[in-house]
Amino acid sequence: MRPRDIHIAATGSALAPLVTVEEALARGDCDPDTARRTEALSVAVAGEESPAEMAAAAARAALGRSGRDPADIGLILHAAVYYQGHDLWPPASYVQRTAVGNRCPAVEVRQMSNGGMAAIDLAAGYLSAARPGSAALITAADRFSPPGFDRWRSDPGTVYADGGVALVLARGHGLARLRTIVTVSDPELEGMHRGDDPFGVAPFSVRRPMDLEVWKRAFVARTGLSACLSRIAAGLREAVDTALDEAGVKLADVDRFLLPHFGRRRLAAALLRPLGVDVERTTWPWSRRVGHLGAGDQIAALDHLLSSGAAAPGDTLMLLGIGAGFTWSCAVLEVTERPRWGTHSPGRPAPGV
Repeated sequence: MRPRDIHIAATGSALAPLVTVEEALARGDCDPDTARRTEALSVAVAGEESPAEMAAAAARAALGRSGRDPADIGLILHAAVYYQGHDLWPPASYVQRTAVGNRCPAVEVRQMSNGGMAAIDLAAGYLSAARPGSAALITAADRFSPPGFDRWRSDPGTVYADGGVALVLARGHGLARLRTIVTVSDPELEGMHRGDDPFGVAPFSVRRPMDLEVWKRAFVARTGLSACLSRIAAGLREAVDTALDEAGVKLADVDRFLLPHFGRRRLAAALLRPLGVDVERTTWPWSRRVGHLGAGDQIAALDHLLSSGAAAPGDTLMLLGIGAGFTWSCAVLEVTERPRWGTHSPGRPAPGV
């Protein structure tokens, strides 16, 4: 989709405190093989903070930075992967009540790790038909904790992190113009995150803690490794190629790639090698200190680049999301302004960018 006059007005993050891999190894939470495979340095681990509370904190920051009145927000979308803190409860409405205070539609988006990107796509479609000056608020938040999830072992190759992120998307003007966003779906791969497990009657009633590797192996044994890899590669390529075509740019024109916060080995196999992208053109030096934020990786990375001064006017950014199901979303942004709320001097990236 080629959005009409839609911009990133502001971003915000509320990430949990960092725990180093050395600390996790000493406690026995992380094993040496995971440390080697992921090359993670630290991960954000929440204390008592709930996902909804972290999302609301990020939303308040983004809304304040945007300078938008809550009445301008016509849509709120909250994306999540894991348990949000209450049963039969809408976290999007909590974010709306505590961070915005208006009465626009507030809806939860469940598209796993691609949820934040899918929410941007949905909000862009909404804003394309809205009046000039309209805005949408997108949040994503998760807390990956026992007994249902082991952040170090439930998904070998990726370390899962806690935190909330937010983004204000608006008609009219902003810090970065959304040149295009494309979402591709292949439901033939949905079984990869179900495996051979039977349907349960309650959360974690079939398997606890979660073990994504068991599901993947069962699906691959049934479907065939070659067929799985072929479909995954095709979905990624379609999303990226379509986005580049709609934005009128080439892969070489992209200054920075904002990718899922996978471990180093998985990042290379799933994205860097297939796309032919050097890790130096990504936010990996920063993301290896944070971990995989569920649905919020790309928004968190964008907030980091804007706040640190590492994204300059004229830069082209590609945001790429992948979620179980499968879906791939690819957005191309053109940075147009530096934020007034940046924490570093203009033109001087923060350490670790």
